[in-house]
Amino acid sequence: MSERRLTLPNLITAARIVAAPVVAWLALSSGTGLRFAAFALFLAAALSDLWDGYLARKHGWITDIGKLLDPLADKLLLAATLVPIYIISQRAGTLDDVPFWGPFPLWAMAVLLGRELFITLFRSYANRQGVVIAAGRSGKYKALVQNLFVGGLLLWYPLQQWALGRGFSGPLWGAWSTFHRLFVAVTFAVALVLTIYSMLDYLWRYRSLMGFRT
Repeated sequence: MSERRLTLPNLITAARIVAAPVVAWLALSSGTGLRFAAFALFLAAALSDLWDGYLARKHGWITDIGKLLDPLADKLLLAATLVPIYIISQRAGTLDDVPFWGPFPLWAMAVLLGRELFITLFRSYANRQGVVIAAGRSGKYKALVQNLFVGGLLLWYPLQQWALGRGFSGPLWGAWSTFHRLFVAVTFAVALVLTIYSMLDYLWRYRSLMGFRT
């Protein structure tokens, strides 16, 4: 295992951290083009997470700092998208709602971001005990579905705005709009379930850190 810190995967992770506030600013913009840019940058950042993980495993560039920075980057990107989505959904416009859900529920924000804060603190505690908690399988599934939800919603906003401005209608557009709305709504529900499950999974796997024994 390499202990170098300036590996390519770590640099990609650092770039994802820098991209997070830019995504937030673009998402909160009113311009259709900027909102499309928010989706594009978010997609690039989310895909970079897969790329840096692949490079780290392929070339043995796995470092302890990478194990800590990678989940931190994911959490920052999630916060940088969920907070703008919450703000947008509280506006009066009907196109700003989360499909089928209406305004983004505050309790859902608490679940999604609360879990990330809790796991971050738990990782910090584990690190002080000499244990590095890397992303587990349940956490990766959770992150995947969360990214699908966030990406789908970030695309939904400017796409509806663009279609409305051009007067799109007809069965083809109606079918796509219905599919897109269902996609966002379902991935949101699944993300909430996996968020809770992954937290319980981490706590169970590292229960020895809390003094529990089997």
